[in-house]
Amino acid sequence: MKSYRKELVFHAEKRRELFNITPQVDKALEESGIKEGFVLCNAMHITASVFINDDEPGLHEDFEEWLEGIAPEKPHSRYRHNTVEDNADAHLKRTIMGREVVVAITEGRLDFGPWEQIFYGEFDGKRPKRVLIKIIGE
Repeated sequence: MKSYRKELVFHAEKRRELFNITPQVDKALEESGIKEGFVLCNAMHITASVFINDDEPGLHEDFEEWLEGIAPEKPHSRYRHNTVEDNADAHLKRTIMGREVVVAITEGRLDFGPWEQIFYGEFDGKRPKRVLIKIIGE
């Protein structure tokens, strides 16, 4: 069995952004040479997420609106965590959207269902953040 590790670095210009990272994961899979196995992608920050969904702009707007309804950024004073930082909402959004995804690799390709894509969700941006790609297989 082989393993391959790669980190992606993102610098969101806004506090909250979604990035389709499927092309970078595909590239890492190609670099790995692994044809059968699994790929793990996880956010390496507690205010960011990696998840699978459709790459459709209206849906992305729905995520933003839905997450803001559940855990609004402001007023910052509503959260006990916000005594030093102002990112309690980002921690909660990450919990809702998840930390990582695992995707099967079959015949050297990500074995997705229809429309599935991998996304990095940034909820407390404006500084560099990392995503780990770990590929294991043969």
